[in-house]
Amino acid sequence: MRVFPAVDILGGRCVQLVQGKRDCRTEYGAPLECALRWTDEGAEALHIINLDGAFGNAGGNAGLIRELVRETGVYIQLGGGIRSVEDASSWLETGVSRVILGTLAIEHPEAVKELSDLFGKERVVAGVDARGGNVVVKGWEESAGDYIGWAKRFEEAGAGALLFTNVDVEGLQNGIDPKPVEKLVNATSLPVIVAGGISSSEDVVNIKKIGADGIVLGSALYSGRISLREALEVSG
Repeated sequence: MRVFPAVDILGGRCVQLVQGKRDCRTEYGAPLECALRWTDEGAEALHIINLDGAFGNAGGNAGLIRELVRETGVYIQLGGGIRSVEDASSWLETGVSRVILGTLAIEHPEAVKELSDLFGKERVVAGVDARGGNVVVKGWEESAGDYIGWAKRFEEAGAGALLFTNVDVEGLQNGIDPKPVEKLVNATSLPVIVAGGISSSEDVVNIKKIGADGIVLGSALYSGRISLREALEVSG
Protein backbone atom coordinates (compact mmCIF):
# COMPACT_ATOMS: atom_id res chain seq x y z
CA MET A 1 0.00 0.00 0.00
CA ARG A 2 1.45 3.34 -1.05
CA VAL A 3 2.09 6.05 1.56
CA PHE A 4 1.74 9.71 0.56
CA PRO A 5 3.07 12.32 3.01
CA ALA A 6 1.06 15.50 2.51
CA VAL A 7 2.65 18.79 1.56
CA ASP A 8 -0.18 21.31 1.76
CA ILE A 9 0.81 24.79 0.64
CA LEU A 10 -0.83 28.04 1.73
CA GLY A 11 0.75 31.42 1.17
CA GLY A 12 4.01 29.81 0.17
CA ARG A 13 4.30 27.82 3.41
CA CYS A 14 3.75 24.18 4.26
CA VAL A 15 0.74 23.99 6.58
CA GLN A 16 -1.78 21.63 8.07
CA LEU A 17 -5.37 22.74 8.52
CA VAL A 18 -8.01 21.40 10.88
CA GLN A 19 -11.24 20.53 9.07
CA GLY A 20 -10.07 22.51 6.04
CA LYS A 21 -10.32 25.89 7.80
CA ARG A 22 -7.75 28.54 6.95
CA ASP A 23 -7.90 30.11 10.40
CA CYS A 24 -7.09 26.74 12.03
CA ARG A 25 -3.66 26.13 10.60
CA THR A 26 -0.21 25.22 11.82
CA GLU A 27 2.83 26.17 9.76
CA TYR A 28 5.73 23.80 9.26
CA GLY A 29 8.13 25.80 7.12
CA ALA A 30 9.18 25.86 3.48
CA PRO A 31 7.36 23.31 1.30
CA LEU A 32 10.55 22.05 -0.34
CA GLU A 33 12.23 21.49 3.03
CA CYS A 34 9.24 19.50 4.23
CA ALA A 35 9.08 17.49 1.01
CA LEU A 36 12.79 16.65 1.15
CA ARG A 37 12.44 15.63 4.77
CA TRP A 38 9.89 13.00 3.79
CA THR A 39 11.81 11.76 0.77
CA ASP A 40 14.97 11.53 2.90
CA GLU A 41 12.98 9.37 5.33
CA GLY A 42 11.95 7.00 2.56
CA ALA A 43 8.88 8.47 0.89
CA GLU A 44 8.60 7.50 -2.76
CA ALA A 45 5.48 9.60 -3.35
CA LEU A 46 4.04 12.93 -2.20
CA HIS A 47 0.53 14.33 -1.94
CA ILE A 48 0.68 18.05 -2.75
CA ILE A 49 -2.31 20.33 -2.28
CA ASN A 50 -2.31 23.92 -3.49
CA LEU A 51 -4.56 25.37 -0.80
CA ASP A 52 -4.39 28.85 -2.29
CA GLY A 53 -5.79 27.31 -5.46
CA ALA A 54 -8.53 25.56 -3.50
CA PHE A 55 -9.45 28.91 -1.93
CA GLY A 56 -9.66 30.66 -5.30
CA ASN A 57 -6.14 31.67 -6.32
CA ALA A 58 -5.46 29.06 -8.99
CA GLY A 59 -2.02 30.46 -9.84
CA GLY A 60 -0.91 30.56 -6.24
CA ASN A 61 2.24 28.57 -5.47
CA ALA A 62 2.72 27.45 -9.08
CA GLY A 63 6.43 28.16 -8.98
CA LEU A 64 6.85 26.34 -5.67
CA ILE A 65 5.02 23.29 -6.96
CA ARG A 66 7.17 23.14 -10.09
CA GLU A 67 10.22 23.32 -7.83
CA LEU A 68 8.92 20.42 -5.76
CA VAL A 69 8.40 18.31 -8.87
CA ARG A 70 11.86 19.14 -10.16
CA GLU A 71 13.83 18.77 -6.92
CA THR A 72 12.21 15.70 -5.34
CA GLY A 73 11.97 13.48 -8.41
CA VAL A 74 9.31 11.27 -6.78
CA TYR A 75 5.77 10.32 -7.72
CA ILE A 76 3.53 13.33 -7.10
CA GLN A 77 -0.25 13.60 -7.00
CA LEU A 78 -1.48 17.18 -7.04
CA GLY A 79 -4.79 18.77 -6.14
CA GLY A 80 -6.21 22.17 -5.28
CA GLY A 81 -7.49 24.83 -7.64
CA ILE A 82 -7.65 22.63 -10.74
CA ARG A 83 -10.72 24.16 -12.32
CA SER A 84 -10.46 23.13 -15.97
CA VAL A 85 -9.10 20.50 -18.33
CA GLU A 86 -6.51 23.08 -19.35
CA ASP A 87 -5.34 23.51 -15.74
CA ALA A 88 -5.00 19.75 -15.29
CA SER A 89 -3.27 19.29 -18.63
CA SER A 90 -0.74 21.98 -17.81
CA TRP A 91 0.23 20.27 -14.56
CA LEU A 92 0.46 16.84 -16.15
CA GLU A 93 2.67 18.24 -18.89
CA THR A 94 4.84 19.93 -16.23
CA GLY A 95 5.71 16.56 -14.71
CA VAL A 96 3.08 15.93 -12.04
CA SER A 97 2.40 12.19 -11.98
CA ARG A 98 -1.35 12.51 -11.57
CA VAL A 99 -3.92 15.17 -10.80
CA ILE A 100 -6.74 15.11 -8.25
CA LEU A 101 -10.00 16.51 -9.57
CA GLY A 102 -12.41 17.71 -6.90
CA THR A 103 -15.04 20.33 -7.64
CA LEU A 104 -14.24 20.10 -11.37
CA ALA A 105 -15.12 16.39 -11.40
CA ILE A 106 -18.43 17.06 -9.64
CA GLU A 107 -19.46 20.01 -11.79
CA HIS A 108 -18.10 18.63 -15.07
CA PRO A 109 -17.73 14.83 -14.92
CA GLU A 110 -16.95 14.88 -18.62
CA ALA A 111 -13.60 16.46 -17.71
CA VAL A 112 -12.61 13.17 -16.08
CA LYS A 113 -13.20 11.31 -19.33
CA GLU A 114 -11.46 13.94 -21.42
CA LEU A 115 -8.33 13.89 -19.30
CA SER A 116 -8.32 10.09 -19.10
CA ASP A 117 -8.54 9.92 -22.88
CA LEU A 118 -5.74 12.46 -23.28
CA PHE A 119 -3.26 11.24 -20.67
CA GLY A 120 -4.42 7.79 -19.57
CA LYS A 121 -6.69 7.00 -16.65
CA GLU A 122 -3.76 6.20 -14.37
CA ARG A 123 -3.00 9.94 -14.27
CA VAL A 124 -6.50 11.01 -13.19
CA VAL A 125 -7.79 10.78 -9.61
CA ALA A 126 -11.32 11.82 -8.70
CA GLY A 127 -11.68 13.33 -5.26
CA VAL A 128 -14.44 11.98 -3.03
CA ASP A 129 -14.56 14.33 -0.04
CA ALA A 130 -17.40 13.20 2.18
CA ARG A 131 -19.12 14.43 5.30
CA GLY A 132 -21.86 12.29 6.77
CA GLY A 133 -21.94 10.14 3.64
CA ASN A 134 -22.37 13.05 1.23
CA VAL A 135 -19.79 14.54 -1.08
CA VAL A 136 -18.88 18.13 -0.18
CA VAL A 137 -17.35 20.66 -2.56
CA LYS A 138 -16.21 24.30 -2.73
CA GLY A 139 -14.08 24.26 0.38
CA TRP A 140 -16.29 21.56 1.91
CA GLU A 141 -19.12 24.09 2.21
CA GLU A 142 -21.67 22.62 -0.23
CA SER A 143 -23.18 19.13 -0.34
CA ALA A 144 -23.38 17.36 -3.70
CA GLY A 145 -25.01 14.00 -2.92
CA ASP A 146 -24.19 10.43 -1.89
CA TYR A 147 -20.49 9.61 -1.99
CA ILE A 148 -20.96 6.05 -3.24
CA GLY A 149 -23.09 7.26 -6.13
CA TRP A 150 -20.41 9.75 -7.11
CA ALA A 151 -17.65 7.14 -6.83
CA LYS A 152 -19.49 4.89 -9.27
CA ARG A 153 -20.07 7.79 -11.61
CA PHE A 154 -16.37 8.68 -11.57
CA GLU A 155 -15.48 5.07 -12.32
CA GLU A 156 -17.81 5.08 -15.31
CA ALA A 157 -16.34 8.39 -16.48
CA GLY A 158 -12.84 6.92 -16.66
CA ALA A 159 -11.08 7.91 -13.45
CA GLY A 160 -8.05 5.78 -12.65
CA ALA A 161 -8.34 6.06 -8.87
CA LEU A 162 -10.35 7.67 -6.09
CA LEU A 163 -9.09 9.84 -3.26
CA PHE A 164 -11.46 9.43 -0.33
CA THR A 165 -11.25 12.08 2.37
CA ASN A 166 -13.48 11.57 5.37
CA VAL A 167 -14.11 15.19 6.32
CA ASP A 168 -15.77 14.12 9.58
CA VAL A 169 -12.40 13.06 11.02
CA GLU A 170 -9.93 15.01 8.85
CA GLY A 171 -7.28 16.93 10.77
CA LEU A 172 -8.53 15.87 14.21
CA GLN A 173 -5.86 13.19 14.83
CA ASN A 174 -8.39 10.96 16.57
CA GLY A 175 -8.16 7.97 14.26
CA ILE A 176 -10.12 6.76 11.27
CA ASP A 177 -13.70 5.65 10.88
CA PRO A 178 -13.27 2.39 8.94
CA LYS A 179 -16.92 1.90 7.96
CA PRO A 180 -17.19 4.50 5.14
CA VAL A 181 -13.77 3.40 3.83
CA GLU A 182 -14.86 -0.22 3.68
CA LYS A 183 -18.15 0.71 2.05
CA LEU A 184 -16.36 2.64 -0.69
CA VAL A 185 -13.68 0.00 -1.34
CA ASN A 186 -16.40 -2.64 -1.69
CA ALA A 187 -18.48 -0.46 -4.02
CA THR A 188 -15.81 0.18 -6.68
CA SER A 189 -13.10 -1.69 -8.54
CA LEU A 190 -10.92 1.43 -8.62
CA PRO A 191 -7.88 1.86 -6.36
CA VAL A 192 -8.85 3.97 -3.34
CA ILE A 193 -6.44 6.31 -1.55
CA VAL A 194 -7.62 7.18 1.96
CA ALA A 195 -7.12 10.48 3.78
CA GLY A 196 -8.51 11.83 7.02
CA GLY A 197 -7.87 10.86 10.61
CA ILE A 198 -4.96 8.44 10.12
CA SER A 199 -3.08 8.79 13.41
CA SER A 200 -1.50 5.44 14.31
CA SER A 201 0.03 2.25 12.96
CA GLU A 202 -3.23 0.54 13.83
CA ASP A 203 -5.11 2.90 11.50
CA VAL A 204 -2.67 2.10 8.70
CA VAL A 205 -2.99 -1.65 9.25
CA ASN A 206 -6.79 -1.44 9.31
CA ILE A 207 -6.91 0.51 6.07
CA LYS A 208 -4.58 -2.01 4.43
CA LYS A 209 -6.81 -4.87 5.61
CA ILE A 210 -9.84 -3.16 4.10
CA GLY A 211 -8.07 -3.21 0.74
CA ALA A 212 -7.21 0.43 0.06
CA ASP A 213 -4.45 1.20 -2.42
CA GLY A 214 -2.84 4.06 -0.49
CA ILE A 215 -3.01 6.50 2.39
CA VAL A 216 -2.31 10.19 2.85
CA LEU A 217 -0.57 11.22 6.07
CA GLY A 218 -1.05 14.81 7.18
CA SER A 219 -1.56 16.33 10.61
CA ALA A 220 -0.59 13.26 12.62
CA LEU A 221 2.64 12.91 10.65
CA TYR A 222 3.63 16.53 11.17
CA SER A 223 2.75 16.52 14.86
CA GLY A 224 4.67 13.32 15.48
CA ARG A 225 1.68 11.15 16.37
CA ILE A 226 2.89 8.71 13.72
CA SER A 227 6.29 8.49 12.06
CA LEU A 228 6.77 8.00 8.35
CA ARG A 229 9.09 5.05 8.96
CA GLU A 230 6.47 3.38 11.13
CA ALA A 231 3.78 3.91 8.47
CA LEU A 232 6.02 2.59 5.70
CA GLU A 233 6.85 -0.53 7.71
CA VAL A 234 3.28 -1.56 8.42
CA SER A 235 1.95 -0.60 4.99
CA GLY A 236 4.39 -2.76 3.03
